[in-house]
Amino acid sequence: MAEEYIFFKVVMLGDSNVGKSTLLSRFTTDEFETESKSTIGIEWLTRYGNIDNKNIKVQFWDTNGRERPLAKHYYNDATVALIVYDITNHTSYKNVEGWLKELREQTTDPNILTVIVGNKSDRGHLRAVSEEEVMSFAVKENVCYGEISTLNENQVREIFMNSIIEAVRRKGHYGIISLNNCIKVNRSG
Repeated sequence: MAEEYIFFKVVMLGDSNVGKSTLLSRFTTDEFETESKSTIGIEWLTRYGNIDNKNIKVQFWDTNGRERPLAKHYYNDATVALIVYDITNHTSYKNVEGWLKELREQTTDPNILTVIVGNKSDRGHLRAVSEEEVMSFAVKENVCYGEISTLNENQVREIFMNSIIEAVRRKGHYGIISLNNCIKVNRSG
C-alpha cells in the first residue's frame, strides 16, 4: 500500500533579486550561494517530511519576480504564500502590496497562510524599511510577518517550519502553534 501524504504547496512571491531562490536553497539544502543565478520562469521542487507522525509532501514554487501577473496555475492549491522583500530596498517592500493583491485575486482559499518575509536582516545597518512599518501593514492586512537572513541562516528554518506546521493545523491536522507572534500558542489538539 502506498504511503499517504498531506499535500502542501508553498508559493514564493516578491520582486526579482530579493532572495526568494536563495531562501529556498538555504532551507532545502542548507547552502548559500553568493553568486546565485536568476530564476528563469517558474521552478519548483518537492520535499517529503513528517510532522507529529503525519507524512507531508511540500511542493515549493519559485518565480523570478519579473513576470506579472503570474498565471493562475501558479497559485492553484497554494497552502502557504511567502511574500519576500529586501529590507534594504524600500521599492521591493512597497511592491509587497501588489503581490498581496495579486495573490488575493488569484486564490479563493480563505485558509491560505500569507507571510511577509523581510530578507537580509544581516544588513540592518542599511535598513530602508522599518519593522514598525511592516508590522503595521501586516496587522492591517491580517497576514504574518518575519525577518530572516539567508546569509547567516537567521530564522530561515523557523519561517518555513512554522508556516508548514500552521498550514497542517489549518487543514485540521494539528493544534495551534506560534508564528512570529501572529498566531496564539496552544499545542493541544
